[in-house]
Amino acid sequence: MIETKQYTAGEELVNLFTANREMYNEGCPVFMNGAREAALEKFYKAGIPSKSNEDYKYTDLRPVFQNDFEVVPRYVEQSVDLHEIFKCDVPQLNSHIILLINGWYYGRNRRVGEFPEGVICSSLQHAANEHPEIVEKHYNKYAAASADPMVNLNTAMAKDGLFFYVPDNVTIEAPVQVINIMYSKENTLALQRNLFVLGKNSEARIVFCDHTLNENYYILNNLSECHIEPDSRFGFFSVQNQHNGAVNITSFFANVEKNALLDTNTVTLNGGVVRNNIKVQLVGEHAHANVNGLTLADEKQHVDNFISIDHAVPNCTSSQLFKNILDDHSKGVFSGQIHVFRDAQKTEAFQQNNNVLLSETAEMFTKPRLIIDADDVRCSHGATVGRIDEDALFYLRARGIGEKEARLMIMFAFADQVLSQIAVPVLRERLEDLVERRLRGELGPCQHCTLNNKK
Repeated sequence: MIETKQYTAGEELVNLFTANREMYNEGCPVFMNGAREAALEKFYKAGIPSKSNEDYKYTDLRPVFQNDFEVVPRYVEQSVDLHEIFKCDVPQLNSHIILLINGWYYGRNRRVGEFPEGVICSSLQHAANEHPEIVEKHYNKYAAASADPMVNLNTAMAKDGLFFYVPDNVTIEAPVQVINIMYSKENTLALQRNLFVLGKNSEARIVFCDHTLNENYYILNNLSECHIEPDSRFGFFSVQNQHNGAVNITSFFANVEKNALLDTNTVTLNGGVVRNNIKVQLVGEHAHANVNGLTLADEKQHVDNFISIDHAVPNCTSSQLFKNILDDHSKGVFSGQIHVFRDAQKTEAFQQNNNVLLSETAEMFTKPRLIIDADDVRCSHGATVGRIDEDALFYLRARGIGEKEARLMIMFAFADQVLSQIAVPVLRERLEDLVERRLRGELGPCQHCTLNNKK
C-alpha cells in the first residue's frame, strides 16, 4: 500500500511557489526575485504561525489556512469597472484615489487629481522596472530582518502593490486615498507589497481602506515598507472594514530619519481574523512616531495588534495609544514593545492600552513591554481591562438619559480619544460616524457600495 503524504498548509504554499517559480519571477527585476529564496526558506522552517510562536501566542493562524483558496501569481483583469460600482467610505475627502484589487495595482486606475512634479504613484512591479534606482534602495531593507513567517511568505510570493514616492521639498496637500479591495469569484489568498518613500522635507498622507466586495473567503497578506527622510512628515491612516469571512494580515515597517514625523492610526471596524504588525525604527535624532489604533469587535471576531518601536538614537519621542471595545465572543490582543537602545539617551516614549469588555464571554489579552538599555530616559506603559464605568453610567442616567443612550455615550467617549488623534478632519468625522453606527449595532458598511459588506 502506497502512503499519501499529508502536507501542511505551509508546505503546500512552498510547493506551490516551487512549481511556479518562473511565473512568480516573471515581470519582476532581479533584486525582487533575489529576495524570494531566502524568505521562502525562513518561512518553510517556521511554518504558519501557531501559539507555540511567542509573537502569536494568542493568535493561531493555522486554522485560517485550512480552507481551500486560490493564489494568483499574475494580474487578472476584472470584467467590470469597479470605479462604477464602488465609492469609498469617505466620499467628501478631497483626495487622489488609487484602487488595488486582490493585491494588485488596478490596471485601469483613473487617478483623480494631479500630483506635483516628480511624485511617482504606480504599480510596485512597474516602478521596480522603471525606477530601480529608487525601489532597489529600499525594497526589503526594513522587513528583511523579520522572523515573522507571514512577512517572509510575503517577500517570497508577493509581486505587486502600490509604490509611492515623494521627492525632496514636495508637499502633497490632498490625502491619497487607497481603496484596497478583495473581489473574486473564488476563495483567494492575496499577497500584496507596498513601498512608500518620502524625500527630505516632504509631506504626504495616505488613507488606506480595506474592503471586501462579496462574501467569499479571503486571506490578505499585505506588507508595507516606509522610509521617511529627514524633516519629512508622513501620515498613514488604515481603515479595516471587511466581512467576517475575511482574514487580514497586515505588516507595516517604517524607518524614520532625523527630525521626521510618522503619524499612524489603525481603525478596525470589521473583519473575521485581523493581525496588524507595526514595526517602527527611529534612526535619526529628534524623530517622532505616533502609533495609535482602535478596534471594535463582536460575534467571534479576533483582532491582534502587535506593535514594536525601536529608539536607536538619542532625543527621539514616541507615543502609542490602542483601545479595544469587545462584545459577544470576540477576542482582542495587544502586544506593544518599546526598545530603547544603549546610546538612545533623552528618549521619551509612552504606551497605553485600554480595553472595555461588553460581555462576559469577550476576551482581551494585553502585554505592554519596555526594554530600556539607556539610563537618561522618560518611558511609561500601562494597560487596563474592564467594564463600562458604572459611576459614569449612573451620572448620565441621573440626568434623564436612557440606559442604552448613556452606554453609547460612554463607549463613544472612550473611542474618541483615539479618533481625535486623526489629523485629517473629514476622515476623522467620517470615522466618528462609522464608529457611532457600529456601537449602535449597525454594521456601518460603505453606504456607497453597490456590492456592500455583509456579516
